[in-house]
Amino acid sequence: MTAIKHALQRDIFTPNDERLLSIVNVCKAGKKKKNCFLCATVTTERPVQVRVVKVKKSDKGDFYKRQMAWELRDLAEVDAKDASKENPEFDLHFEKVYRWVASSTAEKNSFISCIWKLNQRYLRKKVEFVNVSSQLLEELPKAEESVPSGESQSVAGGDEDALDDYQELNAREEQDIEGMMEVCEYAISNAEAFAEKLSKELQVLDGANIHSIMASEKQVNILMQLLDEALSEVDTIEGKMSSYEEMLQSVKEQMDQISQSNRLIQISNANNGKLLDEIQFLVNYMDLSKGHIRALQEGDLSSSKGIEACINASEALLQCMNVALRPGHEKLMSVKQQQHLFTELRDTFSRRLTNHLNNVFVHQPLLIPCAVYVQGHDQSSVLSQHMAELTLPKHSPLHRDLLHYAKLMEWLKNTQREKYEGLSRTYVDYMTRLYEREIKDFFEVAKIKMAGTAKEGKGNKFGKNLSVFLNVGSTLPRKESAFKQETESLHGSSGKLTGSTSSLNKLAVQSSSSRRSQSSSLLDMGNMSASDLDVADRTKFDKIFEQVLSELEPLCLAEQDFISKFFKLQQHPTLGEVEESDEVVPSRQPPPGEKDMVRLMMNKVFQSIETELNSLITLGDKIDTFHSLYMLVKMSHHVWTAENVDPASYLSTTLGNVLVTVKRNFDKCISGQIRQMEEVKISKKSKVGILPFVAGFEEFAELAETIFRNAERRGDLDKAYVKLIRAVFMNVEKVANESQKTPRDVVMMENFHHIFSTLSHLKISCLETERREAKHKYTDHLQSYVINSLGQPLEKLNHFFEGVEARVAQGVREDEVSYQLAFNKQELRKVIKEYPGKEVKKGLDNLYKKVDKHLCEEESLLQVVWHSMQDEFIRQYKHFEGLIGRCYPGSGITMEFTIGDMLEYFSSIAQSH
Repeated sequence: MTAIKHALQRDIFTPNDERLLSIVNVCKAGKKKKNCFLCATVTTERPVQVRVVKVKKSDKGDFYKRQMAWELRDLAEVDAKDASKENPEFDLHFEKVYRWVASSTAEKNSFISCIWKLNQRYLRKKVEFVNVSSQLLEELPKAEESVPSGESQSVAGGDEDALDDYQELNAREEQDIEGMMEVCEYAISNAEAFAEKLSKELQVLDGANIHSIMASEKQVNILMQLLDEALSEVDTIEGKMSSYEEMLQSVKEQMDQISQSNRLIQISNANNGKLLDEIQFLVNYMDLSKGHIRALQEGDLSSSKGIEACINASEALLQCMNVALRPGHEKLMSVKQQQHLFTELRDTFSRRLTNHLNNVFVHQPLLIPCAVYVQGHDQSSVLSQHMAELTLPKHSPLHRDLLHYAKLMEWLKNTQREKYEGLSRTYVDYMTRLYEREIKDFFEVAKIKMAGTAKEGKGNKFGKNLSVFLNVGSTLPRKESAFKQETESLHGSSGKLTGSTSSLNKLAVQSSSSRRSQSSSLLDMGNMSASDLDVADRTKFDKIFEQVLSELEPLCLAEQDFISKFFKLQQHPTLGEVEESDEVVPSRQPPPGEKDMVRLMMNKVFQSIETELNSLITLGDKIDTFHSLYMLVKMSHHVWTAENVDPASYLSTTLGNVLVTVKRNFDKCISGQIRQMEEVKISKKSKVGILPFVAGFEEFAELAETIFRNAERRGDLDKAYVKLIRAVFMNVEKVANESQKTPRDVVMMENFHHIFSTLSHLKISCLETERREAKHKYTDHLQSYVINSLGQPLEKLNHFFEGVEARVAQGVREDEVSYQLAFNKQELRKVIKEYPGKEVKKGLDNLYKKVDKHLCEEESLLQVVWHSMQDEFIRQYKHFEGLIGRCYPGSGITMEFTIGDMLEYFSSIAQSH
């Protein structure tokens, strides 16, 4: 076993920096005996790792190999099976239970004892030992005496002590041992003789050392005498040092007194310096000049100089009140008095400022007429000025005057939040009333002008409605008292203008209902003259709507900018500010509360804008549903502009909400056109021609292309185009299928030709597929109509040659067809004689008249169809000639007329008509 242990140490564990402490020869319990070795090892490097390694002989049996290893810390239990009897079986509980049978009980006990000692020495978690005698766990059993001495020492204690005492030889020690072993040749072969020799040499060296010590006795005595003399000198020096120390003791006491006195002086100086600093601090930061006090108490808040003095004084007061007092300052009476003075000054000035600004807000000209209406004092010209101008008053002078107080508002915001919020509410309340009247009056005039576009048309059939407009308008200035009453209602005293204008809007809608129901429909647009379409009315409406939006935009932006500056509320940086800086500094982002406050104030001040805009849009849509196209383009542009300036502005949000309504009206307009197409009815007694909604689509597309040129919402129009054109296609086919007077192919051919021409002219990119489809349908139905209308102009001849072709198809050779009784040369000549040139020309003339009755004049397709029929007739003629040449070769049979004759027939018929 010793040899095996040495071999394992050399071959397996030394290369892995491990030392083998114990080994046991085992086999698995209950299986065929395949012996292997369980080894207990420790690493030579720290921290020490303890393992149980399974080693097995190779299949060839000439060397050992390492098969498996477990960490001792993973061992949960060691079961020796029986503590009282000798039993070679034992179990090791790792992640699963391994059952072993040792070759002898002594080896098993030795291995278990080694595991116990390693567990006690290196592991915090103690392994549980079951069925193991306590004597075995305390010392090596007597059974180990039977184990070879080398192995027993290795397991029982030698190796355990060596775990700490063992020191590896260094290089020099190894060289010395190797040199000594080389001198003695039998050092390896006869270890006992080598050890005896070393022992003798050691004895010789010990003797030499003793003789050397005895020879140096005289020198030792001299050394001892010198040491005694040195000790006496040390005693003398210590006596002198004691006397010196007594002399210095009095000096030390005096120096301590001087040091104490100096320390007290330094402390006093330091305290005086700190006291002076505190006094200077309080004087510098807690003192307010008399000029500032006077400005706060009685400064003039109505003049520029007085406002500037109050701003400087308020800032100085705020600095004094916000100074960071040091610990203990608040207990000083002078500090308390100053703080009380500052509080009184703050309250006094905040009351003065609040009262003054309240007076400024209250005395604004709330009831002055809107600048839209009053440009002079001549009351007789007020109404004309109402209709001539459409502008909102500018409040920039008021904003400019109030901005002088912006810094004072900021001071009030930082010191008296309640008064600041009260002023904010006061401003909002008064401005809400002012803007509500101005905006209401502004939109009333816009509605009057918008309704006026419906009564200024040129058609005579609307004369009655036009007189209604004029009568309504004439009631306004007929008497001075009536005029005064209307003017007062215009300025908000009684609200009568609102009612009268509402009735005016109703009359406007009623008067134009019949006209706009036509002009807003694709069904009737194609049948109306340019004056009926009244493009000028729509252009005028577009200008009015654009003027309304152009007036609202700067008004809202100016007011929002003023509110943010005057009330010191941060906003999102505008586009220009972002471009000026390379990056947006986080501190510039407005706090959520301030953003909400700006939005709430703007919503309150301009609470009527969205309602008025929706009302105006509804009126415009009632007057003419095509106005939704203008409104969609204009509103989209203004929304886009507002978002570029400030995406979070009130204007951007409000216009975005209104844009949803406009887009909804636009979708309703498109759906209405499609619905009207589906409800179209055609006359059963007259030819169809170009359908109204087909011509109407052309007018719509031309109008839309003009309106949406360079528009931001082009995608909405493209989607509408696709819906409309698909509806046009579907309903053209529907009408063609229902037509009784006009052939289906004619309806399809003419209308799809018109659609193809329209799309080719307008070059609408999103309808390119529909353009190709329209051309395809037009071509197919043209060909179908030509074939069906032309039919078989040489009917008997056509039947004859159909029989010829049938014989050829049955297998008769073409040059043998003439031998068939029914198709011989005589029969062919008879049939040909029935179609002289005059008869053919007469038939073609009747065909021309028939085609002329089917086709409409607007599309001018008669010549196209006639030319196609000519080509088809020539094709049939050439086909017959070819059959004569192949089936009746050398017969000399020809038609009664030539292709030249046919061309002359077609040309003369076309010219005669």
